[in-house]
Amino acid sequence: MTSKNNSSRLYPTSIDIAPETRSKLIELLNQTVATTLDLKTQVKQAHWNVKGMDFYQLHLLFDELATELEEFIDLFAERVTALGGLAMGTVRTAANVSMLPEYPFDILDGKDHITALSDRFAPYAKSLRQNIDASAELGDADTADLYTEVSRVIDKRLWFLEAHLQASAVTSTAALKEVVASN
Repeated sequence: MTSKNNSSRLYPTSIDIAPETRSKLIELLNQTVATTLDLKTQVKQAHWNVKGMDFYQLHLLFDELATELEEFIDLFAERVTALGGLAMGTVRTAANVSMLPEYPFDILDGKDHITALSDRFAPYAKSLRQNIDASAELGDADTADLYTEVSRVIDKRLWFLEAHLQASAVTSTAALKEVVASN
C-alpha cells in the first residue's frame, strides 16, 4: 500500500466532523508533522555542529528548540489520529513532504547557524498562521487552536533567534547613517 493510500485512510470515529473535512484536516496536519520533524532535525544539525565564542549558549538554545519541536510533532500527529487518520511521521516522509529547504552543511559559526535557523523558522511560522485560517475555515476550532498555540511559541522562538542578529543590523544601520551624515 502506498503512502498516499495510507495518508487518505480514515479510521472509524464518533467525532462529529464530516469525513471529507477530516481528510482535508489530516492532510494539512500531516504536512505540518513532516515540516516540524524536518525543522527539528535541522535544529539538531545546528546543535551538534555549532562552533565559536557563543558555542555553549547556542548549543543549549538549539537543544531547547529541538525539544519543543518534538513536543509539537507529537501534538500534531495525535490530532491526526484523533480525527481518524494515520499520522505520517517518518524521516523519509518528512524529507519528501517538508516545505523547508535543506539545511546547509558547510556552516559552523554560531551566527551562520542562527541565520539559517531564522530562515527556516520564519516560513514555518507563516505556514502555522495559514493553517490556523485553513482549519478555522474547515470548521475545526480545536485544530485551529492547536495551530494558534504552536504559532505563539514559534513566533517567540523566531524572536529569540533574530535577537542575536539584530544588534549587528542596528549597529550597521547606525554606522551607515553616520557615514552619510558626514558626507
